[in-house]
Amino acid sequence: MESNGKLIVFSAPSGSGKTTIVHHLLTHPELKLDFSISATSRPARGQEENGKDYYFISADEFKKHIENHDFIEWEEVYKNNFYGTLKSEIRRIWSNGQHVIFDIDVKGGLNIKQQFPEQTLAIFVQPPSLEEMESRLRNRQTDTEEKIQERVAKASKEMVFAKDFDIILLNDDLETAKNKAYMLVSDFLNQ
Repeated sequence: MESNGKLIVFSAPSGSGKTTIVHHLLTHPELKLDFSISATSRPARGQEENGKDYYFISADEFKKHIENHDFIEWEEVYKNNFYGTLKSEIRRIWSNGQHVIFDIDVKGGLNIKQQFPEQTLAIFVQPPSLEEMESRLRNRQTDTEEKIQERVAKASKEMVFAKDFDIILLNDDLETAKNKAYMLVSDFLNQ
């Protein structure tokens, strides 16, 4: 998959603000970014739409795509709960002359960076603390208590990988983090 398009990876634990930052960057047409829609076997949450937020497919369909080597990266994040990036999604964005922006889990983000080291800017969005992250997850009101505890436990493991990213972006003030993200991405795209 050759292209002169670039890949912008945003990874972070749930509740860190990465999705908000990615959506902010997508409002800037001068960056020529398009969102990589991940495939997942989990059900939609809240107002999520198929083909906009995710490609919602069954676990069986997901496994068929794995067998066919259709993914750039994939992971079983929780039991029978798969997430992945289809090669066709990257091709779609690059063929439109745009750069790909990802809102993706930590392992997936590092996997993309490893496969495309020169074309990828990998940014880890770090919450100010695990307590603040847990508070943000509760305020979302989309998860059960059990799921929140699962996400907090996973977050402490994910924080260990922050050092493997090109940049750690602390999100203790959302406006500051959005501005810094814009500058980082703009500088990378103009290299």
